[in-house]
Amino acid sequence: MTSRVSPLALLPGPRGLMIGEDFGSITMASKPTLLAGGNPQIAKADGDAPVQAYIAAMPGWKRDVGRRLDALIVRTVPGVRKAVKWNSPFYGIEDRGWFLSFHTFTKYVKVTFFRGASLRPLPPGESKQREVRYLDIREDDALDEAQMAKWLLQAAALPGWVP
Repeated sequence: MTSRVSPLALLPGPRGLMIGEDFGSITMASKPTLLAGGNPQIAKADGDAPVQAYIAAMPGWKRDVGRRLDALIVRTVPGVRKAVKWNSPFYGIEDRGWFLSFHTFTKYVKVTFFRGASLRPLPPGESKQREVRYLDIREDDALDEAQMAKWLLQAAALPGWVP
């Protein structure tokens, strides 16, 4: 099966082709590899296109969660910066670092707030890292968009994580 990918080029990966740098319109011969838990393997890249490729490759109901999260982040945080790093979408503010990422697991999508310990109320998931908090979204969970928007505004106003 072939599908149209534009404007992304493909880079060889261990099990097929992965989305990479912007070189114009191409035809993709295979879908991105799904890693453990169904997490899409997408090459590291900056911008909206690799994030959209990641979301499009998320399996089943998780794709809708990814779309909703991305749309809410874009609506709530004007000028948000996007990238895919370590097979996860990252969201940040230019010159201030990353405030959020999410990752696909078998039974949930894990949202990571890099400075989550400073958010009020605290996101429910604890981390071994003092500053980090998580929100796990499962298939039947209702996403509280109002609360998520409050966390997004708080997180975007804090100094972000810089790898």
